[in-house]
Amino acid sequence: MKSTNLKNLAVLLLAGSIYAFAPFKVVSYKVDGQSSKLNWQAKKATGEHSGTIAVSSGTLNVENNVLKGGSFELDTKSITVTDVTDAETNGKLLGHLKSDDFFGVEKYPKANFVITSAKPLTGGQYEIKGKLTIKGVTNEVSFPATVKVDNAKLTANAKITVDRSKYGIKFRSKSFFENLGDKLIYDDFDLNVALVANK
Repeated sequence: MKSTNLKNLAVLLLAGSIYAFAPFKVVSYKVDGQSSKLNWQAKKATGEHSGTIAVSSGTLNVENNVLKGGSFELDTKSITVTDVTDAETNGKLLGHLKSDDFFGVEKYPKANFVITSAKPLTGGQYEIKGKLTIKGVTNEVSFPATVKVDNAKLTANAKITVDRSKYGIKFRSKSFFENLGDKLIYDDFDLNVALVANK
């Protein structure tokens, strides 16, 4: 009897140790482009402008409820201007943003971001590093993000500050032109990203 009990105990301990050291399965969450949002904001010497860009696709990888990696893609042709109410003025600004002076959407209809590392901190906070590609140019960026995994749904929120001069967007940039005065457009612009992804 004692021998049988010892054998049973040994089996349980072995099973527990295997479970404890077994790797967690990586689960992929597909980004919902309809529910996800991206708002942009750019500033100039005389004011600022803002608008949206559609998130077209993406995948975020999670292991044991911890973000491990992933990527998402933007449809640059979908860019809008939301702060200008006059239709004619809005159309002119939008056309300029879509031109080669800025995002060149006909030649570069997609932009994307790929996570290279996701360092978990506390309370769902992460330090994200990755590669952002705009107009065919790729640069490394880093930023804080908040990620929440709730069973079959994942939400991620972040503010990414982008230096446009690193992507060849030169129009009225102090990095390429001097004495711009009130025509100056600042190099940094912000992308406020709110991703929703489903298992």
